[in-house]
Amino acid sequence: MAASTATDLELVERFRQALDLLNPSGAKIGLAVSGGPDSIAMLLLAHEAIPGGFEVATVDHGLRPEAKDECALVLAACEQRGVSCEVLGIEVSEGNLQAQARAARYDALGDWATRRGLAAVATAHHADDQAETLLMRLNRGSGVAGLAGVRRSQPHGFAGIRILRPLLGFRRAELKKVIAGARQKVVHDPSNVDERFDRVRIRSALADCDWLDPAALAISASNVAEAYEALQAYAERLWPEMVTQTADGFLLKPGRSREMNRRLLAQVMERLGGRPRGGDVARLLLRLEAGEGGNVAGVLARIEDGRWALTREPPRRTG
Repeated sequence: MAASTATDLELVERFRQALDLLNPSGAKIGLAVSGGPDSIAMLLLAHEAIPGGFEVATVDHGLRPEAKDECALVLAACEQRGVSCEVLGIEVSEGNLQAQARAARYDALGDWATRRGLAAVATAHHADDQAETLLMRLNRGSGVAGLAGVRRSQPHGFAGIRILRPLLGFRRAELKKVIAGARQKVVHDPSNVDERFDRVRIRSALADCDWLDPAALAISASNVAEAYEALQAYAERLWPEMVTQTADGFLLKPGRSREMNRRLLAQVMERLGGRPRGGDVARLLLRLEAGEGGNVAGVLARIEDGRWALTREPPRRTG
């Protein structure tokens, strides 16, 4: 085994404790490592905290010519430490580039983890990421689901693979300290300084605002996440009495709670094969409440005897 790579043993212990809570069985997990400073720091911490207890995957989106070199950097870092690493090549669909790339990345990671028999996949989201997400979504008028940010642990797809975020209690500066102590090369994604992206503008504003505490904002997001889970559990209880499956879709009988109607509508859209964003669900909800119906995110909706009939959008004719 290679020599120690993270000089601060307190950070290593905190990382081990975070993983103990998220993965109490101690089963082997996967790490999603892009080559950036945050994910490389996670690799270094894992190498000390759970040696032999993880594998690594790095994703080549094929979106930038530098991608292959970045994957090679991750492979070299893993080889130096005797860690199994696999490069996952993906294709990104047209549309919202960042959203499509994110979805393709998680799908590839989930398939990889299933194939390798891994219990979960850990990503390198940290407290500063969470604070930026909260402010960005507040600025967009997001609801409870959006303001909950990323969760410490959540399922992915239907294969039983969970996504873990063991670094949500860590600050960006602490992870930079891990990198500096190891003198490890990292990748710097140019999109992280591109002011065209909302997150970059939020990050810049936070850096110039010393009265906002990113760690406290991350805690607030965690509190909202707990409220979200409670609401979600209540929606699941209401499903049998408000939703009926039909031959070609679902019938939803709206109730008095608009929030429950929204949640059940989102669940139906997902079961129909859609990947609705919060704005998609909100638009369709407004149309249905107005008695109009519509076609949103691949789901066709209409009013039928006071209930909302939802089916998949029929395939488009070509030629």
